[in-house]
Amino acid sequence: MASILIMVLVFAGYLVMYQVYGKFIGNKIFRLSDNNKVPSVELEDGVDFVPTKKEVIFGHHFASIAGTGPIVGPAIAVIWGWLPALIWVFVGSIVMGAAHDFGSLILSMRNQGKSLSEFTAKYINTRTKYFLFFIVFMELWIIVAIFGLVIAILFKMYPQSVIPVWVEIPIAIYLGYLVYKKGTNLAVASIIAVIVMYLTVILGAYVPLRMPAVLGLSPIAVWTIILLIYAFVASVLPVTTLLQPRDYINSHELIVALVLLVLGVLFAGFGGHLHIVAPAVRPHPAGSPSMWPFLFITIACGAISGFHALVSSGTSSKQVRKETDSLFVGYGSMLMEGSLSTLVIIATTAGIGMGYIAKDGAILTGVQAWTHHYASWAAAGGLSSKVGAFVEGSANMIEAVGIPKVIAMTIMGVFVASFAGTTMDTATRVQRYLLTETFPKTFRNKYISTGFVVLVALFLVFSSGANGKGALALWPLFGAVNQTLAALALIVVTIYLKGRSKWGWLITALPAVFMLVVSLWATVENQFNFGSKHNILLQVLNVIIIISMIWVAVEGIMIFSKTKYSPKLMDEELKSAA
Repeated sequence: MASILIMVLVFAGYLVMYQVYGKFIGNKIFRLSDNNKVPSVELEDGVDFVPTKKEVIFGHHFASIAGTGPIVGPAIAVIWGWLPALIWVFVGSIVMGAAHDFGSLILSMRNQGKSLSEFTAKYINTRTKYFLFFIVFMELWIIVAIFGLVIAILFKMYPQSVIPVWVEIPIAIYLGYLVYKKGTNLAVASIIAVIVMYLTVILGAYVPLRMPAVLGLSPIAVWTIILLIYAFVASVLPVTTLLQPRDYINSHELIVALVLLVLGVLFAGFGGHLHIVAPAVRPHPAGSPSMWPFLFITIACGAISGFHALVSSGTSSKQVRKETDSLFVGYGSMLMEGSLSTLVIIATTAGIGMGYIAKDGAILTGVQAWTHHYASWAAAGGLSSKVGAFVEGSANMIEAVGIPKVIAMTIMGVFVASFAGTTMDTATRVQRYLLTETFPKTFRNKYISTGFVVLVALFLVFSSGANGKGALALWPLFGAVNQTLAALALIVVTIYLKGRSKWGWLITALPAVFMLVVSLWATVENQFNFGSKHNILLQVLNVIIIISMIWVAVEGIMIFSKTKYSPKLMDEELKSAA
């Protein structure tokens, strides 16, 4: 019953805060108006700038910001107990994450769809833009490389997901053709597409496909190469060809997954089979870093994530068809992600107790199941452990609805892999935008810029040899880099609001300060950790990140202190945009 109560209270809280706090920010602070020009209409080109219905762009935006983030973060953070993770997901997503995503989206839309780096140059200065560029490039480089590896590992863990994930691509392309070329009703066509996709899920559950080693390359390395080739193709195609229809299917897939999880919680909960078996608070798990600040670094997506600012100011700002849609897309998507993370917390602290298969084949239940999986930081820290805890716990709950566990596990495996794929090719497209805007003479051609993105990702992937796991070398940097980026994005939004709202800038300033403190704290602790392991590469890169973080923060604070509130500034800006 505790799981049901948590779910109901959190979901109700999100609905209330969207209607109250979200709409207050949109209407009173940013003063959204459909009279304002938006980049998708002003710069429409049929490739990247395309006016899109809010339901469709919501699907793209959510699928891009989610990936595996709202799953793997909470799935490891519950090692400190379910209560700290739940509080951070609930409060963080409402007060920090949603304001961060929405603010970044609006700033980009009011600057012709430009990226975070570009409007940083406008609101702070040009030199700051290049320090921020380094952080953004590092983040995207790691994401493109690591998500290829992530999906490859998921295919190895859940070979049942291979057929559904790949068949979704032609289904999405045909859906795009029907909707954009033939004028077929979107709702009808998409429902049929989703039904066909879930038929392939049933097929995949009983026909798993396993990749063999090829030419001395491990199966994971082969999958990673194929996935990066896919990312190249997907990110140069017009958004209406694959990105939008695929992500619209993914949005339906999200609804199906959430409905199944909610039903699973209700059926298992009321049936007396679902109990929270994790401790509320566990301050010092074996081998783990300190809860402060690493809880706020470990759970990024689901609470606040710098990558979301890149999606908001990358692909999404170029497709939102009118300004008032941005609240649903930017603020609403973040709360939806928080909802998913809440269900992940329930699955990994209660669902896992319904039945867990240990590596030796023993079937564990109750507290013993959770304690075995989360015995130490090392035991719970690998990707397979993180995703496995979620999929296993979710499948247990869904089985209570009457769906066979093998199909339930396939559904969740496909769900995770599909969203990870969206994140990977969106990151590839966003990095292409970043290179084109920063170095327009060199990277004007989209094929050259995208090729560069994929090649540097491949270089990182194979830097460790034929196993294709080279991206793991930089993975320890990602959490702190990602949350640093969130803090810096909030600083830019705060400077923007300082000149346009007498006190509205506080809604982003306070989160900016908090994220800056915990990110710097974690980055410094990482530096000592890298030093103790004599890892020169990570030490050097981490120092550059710290310097860049401090530089952007100091420059931002200086500009903030000089920025004066002018009630006419917002009026003039909106008038010129109308």
